Amino acid sequence: MANEQQPRTRSNRGFASMDPEKQREIASKGGRAAHAKGTAHEFTSEEAREAGRKGGQNSRGGRRQQQLNS
Repeated sequence: MANEQQPRTRSNRGFASMDPEKQREIASKGGRAAHAKGTAHEFTSEEAREAGRKGGQNSRGGRRQQQLNS
C-alpha cells in the first residue's frame, strides 16, 4: 500500500505552465528589449540557409538519407 503512486499534478509555477498568451507577451517584451539594447541576433540570409540545411539533415528525412548512404 505504501508503494502506490499518487497521480502527478501540474505545478502552477514556471513559464511553461503559463497561459500561451501570457508567454507570448513576456517573450515579446524580451525580444523588444534585446533589439533596443542592440544584443538581438538577426539572421543573414546565408545564416538562415545554413540553419535550414542543418535542420533538414537532422529531421527524419535526413536520417533516412543517412541510412541509405550507410
